[in-house]
Amino acid sequence: MIAKIIMLILFFGSMIAVGLYSRKHATNVDDFVLGGRGVGPWLTAFAYGTSYFSAVVFVGYAGQFGYKYGLSATWIGLGNALIGSLLAWVILGRRTRIMSKHLKAKTMPDYFGKRYDSKALRLAASAISFIFLIPYTASVYNGLSRLFEMAFNIPYAVCVIVMAALTCVYVILGGYMATAINDFIQGIIMLFGIVAVIVAVLNGQGGFMEAVFKLSEIPSDVAITQGQQGAFASFFGPDPLNLLGVVILTSLGTWGLPQMVHKFYAIKDEKAVKTGTIISTIFAVVVSGGCYFLGGFGRLFDTDAIRNAEGGIIYDAIIPTMLNTLPDILIGIVIVLVLSASMSTLSSLVLTSSSTLTLDFIKGTVIKKMSDKQQLLWMRVLLVFFVVISVVLALDPPTFIAQLMGISWGALAGAFLAPFLYGLYWKGVTKAAVWASFITGVGITVLNMFIKFIASPINAGAAAMVAGLIVVPIVSLITPKMKKEDTDKIFACYEEKVTVEKKLVLTKEEQE
Repeated sequence: MIAKIIMLILFFGSMIAVGLYSRKHATNVDDFVLGGRGVGPWLTAFAYGTSYFSAVVFVGYAGQFGYKYGLSATWIGLGNALIGSLLAWVILGRRTRIMSKHLKAKTMPDYFGKRYDSKALRLAASAISFIFLIPYTASVYNGLSRLFEMAFNIPYAVCVIVMAALTCVYVILGGYMATAINDFIQGIIMLFGIVAVIVAVLNGQGGFMEAVFKLSEIPSDVAITQGQQGAFASFFGPDPLNLLGVVILTSLGTWGLPQMVHKFYAIKDEKAVKTGTIISTIFAVVVSGGCYFLGGFGRLFDTDAIRNAEGGIIYDAIIPTMLNTLPDILIGIVIVLVLSASMSTLSSLVLTSSSTLTLDFIKGTVIKKMSDKQQLLWMRVLLVFFVVISVVLALDPPTFIAQLMGISWGALAGAFLAPFLYGLYWKGVTKAAVWASFITGVGITVLNMFIKFIASPINAGAAAMVAGLIVVPIVSLITPKMKKEDTDKIFACYEEKVTVEKKLVLTKEEQE
């Protein structure tokens, strides 16, 4: 217990110290929200990765989907790395940085307002962001606090409140730069921590091959596996179709999440894009792939500890139960690992929500004129307000962690992904198409909460994203286009000439 407490004190102390150090980088709105658009590749890549993976993945998703799909759940982690990280950086990274700076957009709602010349779209996007980031934040608190209960026997409510307070302190002090530096520190902890935990858990089962053999011997549930033997140790698992839905939601979904895309706004230069792409992908393979791989062995720990009074599975208890058998020093490492993942995600979420509400909703609408200092004050106040609301929801969460996150990701990515992606590449996207995407994404997710026409909120979220990608081009083709001169001005940013060293780009003559 002493070792675990010392680790926590050192961890919390370093977070606050970074916040104090970063105060000089948070003196104006651009610095507070974007770090002055001068964040290098390592900080940006780790900020992206650590915002991506939190206690929601480690406790909620890894536990639930590892139990359902066995070792094939590892595909979710690989999908996160290839689609959610590699392709996201390649397809979105450079263009997002160029266009957001050209439009002087600081947030995703601000991008929609300026890209499509619509204040109403900006306000709607701001409201959607604020509302649906709350359940995501609550799910992060929920997952983290369950591990604290296991390791320290601290009441759940106390864990949630302390986490919220600490996150508030360092984000309020240092803004985006404080979160980026802390994300780098937390990312290093996550990389080493997940490897150590996997090795320890598998050793406790007699090694990798022995653990896989035990998994293959587990009797198959006919309702899940259709009688397939050894389904939980197989390549595609017992339910490939639903597994694909999870891969789509958790991988493609990042392309439309405000707190994820926001990282591309702050990239420093071309080198940062190229290096960041590689670092971010490797980080995702290790952390996300490792989490789901570990969760795949969840059925080996199927005891009363993960079942409720009626005998049903408590998915959020699976990973804590797996870890409960580890030595105290390793449990301490796990706590710091998940704490790192969660605090980085929380800081990104609260910064995104408070800046969006201030810059895109209050400024120019509720308060017509706001000075730089007033905007900073409002962001810090709303940051606290957002944390308080999410804490209240986290103290009495309505459903499992994965479902909370599925609702949030489904609505946000379903609404934003298509108009954001198409808007970077295609001049023909119309305002009506953006509205259609907003209505489709939020509509499918919210209606499914009540009518449940799609059994899983995860699959509903994936369906919302795919629907948006179909709706936007169809509606754009049949509705009035934006003025050609306006779209030409917007896309002119891609045509600006820059000087590049020959070692980076071949000239036309050399290519021939």
